[in-house]
Amino acid sequence: MSQQNINTEVHNAFEVIKNGGIILYPTDTVWGIGCDATNAEAVKKIYALKQREESKSMIVLMNSDRMMYNVFKEIPDVAWELIELSDKPTTLILDNPSNVAQNIIAADNTLAVRLVKEPFCYKLMERMKKPLVSTSANVSGMPTPKSFKEIDRHILDGVDYVVNLHDEKNAAKPSTIIKLGNDLQVKVIRP
Repeated sequence: MSQQNINTEVHNAFEVIKNGGIILYPTDTVWGIGCDATNAEAVKKIYALKQREESKSMIVLMNSDRMMYNVFKEIPDVAWELIELSDKPTTLILDNPSNVAQNIIAADNTLAVRLVKEPFCYKLMERMKKPLVSTSANVSGMPTPKSFKEIDRHILDGVDYVVNLHDEKNAAKPSTIIKLGNDLQVKVIRP
């Protein structure tokens, strides 16, 4: 995947996202459906496309400590340790988010977040200067596609833009999910 291709796709995806659109894109784990995490209308489009209840929150990707602190005023030290020590993509569920769309925050006032270094996602968020919604590219209740070829036509047709970076990774897996309360309780949701 060349730098030129990544830059072109970042530009194209950014143009769609800044106008409230939703995209299908490669993440550091599986293919995801995404939008600007601060745009409630765009978030609604994703819930509708996935045929998913709005009470089921989605993951938000971020690319820097600064972006994390813009959304969470308090981040437990153990969160940074988990991020640093993890050898695979790890999503943390943290308390009391702000500065994101209300309809992406879970009923218990938490938000699932993952710091990413994957080049496309990282550069797109650098351009957006905002977090990026990331939810698996499937209709709710259906299996998560492990490759681009497995993505359902309903999803492909329902997004505003499909990022053209189809390099197949080896059977991608969803991230580990760990819930971290400000009270320092730790719970592994998905190993």
